Amino acid sequence: MSQLEEMIIELTNVSIGYKVKSGSHKVVKQDISVFALKGELVALIGGNGVGKSTLLRTIAGFQLPLSGDARIKGRNVNAYRENELALTMSFVSTEIIRVPNLTVFDLVSLGRYPYTNWFGKLMDEDRQIVDEAIRAVGLQGYENRAVNYISDGERQKAMIARTLAQDTDVIVLDEPTAFLDLSNKYEIVHILHQLAREKEKTVLFSTHDLTTAIAESDRIWLMQDHSVEQGAPEDLILNGSFSSLFKNDQLYFDPEKGDFRIRKHVTRKATVTGNGIALEWTIKAVERNGYEVIDNQIDNNSTNSMLIHVNYPKWEVIDNGNQVKFDSLLTLCRYMNRLF
Repeated sequence: MSQLEEMIIELTNVSIGYKVKSGSHKVVKQDISVFALKGELVALIGGNGVGKSTLLRTIAGFQLPLSGDARIKGRNVNAYRENELALTMSFVSTEIIRVPNLTVFDLVSLGRYPYTNWFGKLMDEDRQIVDEAIRAVGLQGYENRAVNYISDGERQKAMIARTLAQDTDVIVLDEPTAFLDLSNKYEIVHILHQLAREKEKTVLFSTHDLTTAIAESDRIWLMQDHSVEQGAPEDLILNGSFSSLFKNDQLYFDPEKGDFRIRKHVTRKATVTGNGIALEWTIKAVERNGYEVIDNQIDNNSTNSMLIHVNYPKWEVIDNGNQVKFDSLLTLCRYMNRLF
């Protein structure tokens, strides 16, 4: 780490878990050693039940680490007083807030509580910060709407706006995109990335959405069954870490595509020629239909292989010596399906 980089979150040999009825502790994960720097967007990725929420709650100070050292800005997280921690770190859980008559503005303004007086009165500066946070997540015009009468995705945006209004150096979010559609997932994660980069915040969020995490995150904490790895998304792709993320014979990580794919039983092969984006999407369609795409020229008389030439918006197929033409990928795929 260079002298210009500032360590914000640092876990050293941390074990996490929770109390059980007998008074003993259930260890969820142990010997976790990871860190996050100032200005980084960090994605926490792992399967269900692996301990992501427990780790986030430990970092946020809601529960004690069972062992090891968890530090925020060089100080043990459990050494912070409640108000000090609220000025340093904000947290968004997966729990949906449902309070009658609470407006979006009211919810977002709760983020200003560490800065207001005993009566919680907002000053002009506070209101300006709340307005800016609402605009940042695209909820302008929703200020006076009741939280109970907006969609789950809009409510999640309001929760994120609340953390922006809190204006802390560290922001921790537990699956902030869980209820959002595809465009909003990218929008929210991009907002978080901009916040980290432009405001020099350290933003840590858990997610199951590997695609957006790879596209936007500076660092990934990858929780496996017996370890927690960290690195740039590209590091974890190149070293094969994602390949062991899920133990499923039907699922595999494709390092070229950067995503998980279903393993299909392949009985036929195809050579696809052409150029441009139509060639790329034709290859995807051919693979989706259970064909192995090979680079070398195939035998046109073979009974288990075909040649597909793309000349968009037309497709020409030579299959078992026969030439067939198509005017859409839909009709081409229907033809391929009939050959199995």
